[in-house]
Amino acid sequence: MTNAPLPKKIDPRKLAERGVRIEGEAGISQFPNLASMLADEQGKVTVDLQFENDELRIRTIKGCAGGKVNMTCQRCLEPVEITVEANFNLAIAPTEEHAKTLPKYYDPLIVEGEELQLLSMVEEELILSLPIVPYHDDCSVQMSYGDEAAADAATDSDKTNPFSVLASLKADKQ
Repeated sequence: MTNAPLPKKIDPRKLAERGVRIEGEAGISQFPNLASMLADEQGKVTVDLQFENDELRIRTIKGCAGGKVNMTCQRCLEPVEITVEANFNLAIAPTEEHAKTLPKYYDPLIVEGEELQLLSMVEEELILSLPIVPYHDDCSVQMSYGDEAAADAATDSDKTNPFSVLASLKADKQ
């Protein structure tokens, strides 16, 4: 399958037995959980996955998915374009117990039934690749935590001390 629309459901075991490669694109709107974390639904995700059996006869999924998405800059609150990319090195396992026996260089993908929601799998990996705090590299609003503390200290010194009255009473007693 090349450059066709991505299938919604696949049987990863059969695809691995046949050595199938899936390439295609999907709009951000097809990934509802990912879209909820973005500033808008503009953009596309390109997917390239190779299903195969490795030398140990383990069914694997290798490849990548990525694209450009718009997130909200946490400095200026304007949209910022972020490049997201997820790399796949998965081994298909039918159960949690079987997943524990897989070689450590694979990430286990537990597929209990015959079918797998392809877009959901890709979406989860893309979400994990999003930055925790997106921002423009050249954002004009750049206040670090140290600057914020200095600004707070400056405003505190401008305020009158509520205990200054007590100091004057103490001075009157002496």
